[in-house]
Amino acid sequence: MPTVKLPGGETIWYKKTGTGAPLLHIHGSAFGWRNFEKMTPHMAPHFETIDIDLPGYGDSTLGPNGPRPDGIAGIADQVAETIVALGYPKVNVHGTSFGAMVALTMTARHPEVVAKLVLSCFMCRYDQAAREMRATWKRAARESGMDAVADLTSVAGFARSFYERPGAQDQLQAMREAFCKNTPEAMIRGTESIERADLSPYISQIKVPVFLIGGDEDNMTPYKPAASGIGFAQIKTMRPDWGMVILEQCGHYLVIEQPEKAAEHIVPFLKG
Repeated sequence: MPTVKLPGGETIWYKKTGTGAPLLHIHGSAFGWRNFEKMTPHMAPHFETIDIDLPGYGDSTLGPNGPRPDGIAGIADQVAETIVALGYPKVNVHGTSFGAMVALTMTARHPEVVAKLVLSCFMCRYDQAAREMRATWKRAARESGMDAVADLTSVAGFARSFYERPGAQDQLQAMREAFCKNTPEAMIRGTESIERADLSPYISQIKVPVFLIGGDEDNMTPYKPAASGIGFAQIKTMRPDWGMVILEQCGHYLVIEQPEKAAEHIVPFLKG
């Protein structure tokens, strides 16, 4: 099992697939690396794709002092340390959902390690509806476990047409298995760091090329959240120079639901 050790004592599991310029995937808050399991095969023909488990997820461990105290910023620092530990001077990065929040934060705090940035399905600041949704997930994690969280998030996370697909039930079972690799504590900790976050001050600080990609049926992190939130609509106003595409008939789990279509946009951006 390939791992690297970070200065704080964390052990980070990673997997490399393909050849070319390096591309690091950063998964969402209830997943490990399997969040990108369907996306990686579309990227590996073009890039050396690096999938990781964040500290406390899957086969990656926390340091002896437990989670770092700075929430998303602390995790972003750990990912930057992982890039250095793997020997890369600079990588392309794709973060999705919570992973996009980590990726944005890392790019602002450690611009020297990021070449280009892809952010999918996230908000800089959650609106109240998103907070209420996540409150139900935290309660399910505490009371019923991660397989129940997988079922709840699937209802919110996929477009309606996804459930008409022949392989939908197999995918839902795969999600339960992926979620159950992670502890409720890790999921709750990630969710609470999201709820505390307002990453909008970072938007003006980003100097690398950025591409936003989302789904038109994303109910978790919608294109235009309520007034208390900051989503793609507001971000695009702040940074009109950033590229953006919204995929049709696609929900929050874009990298699972439409990986091929997503790759058709992401590959030219990263290579362009």
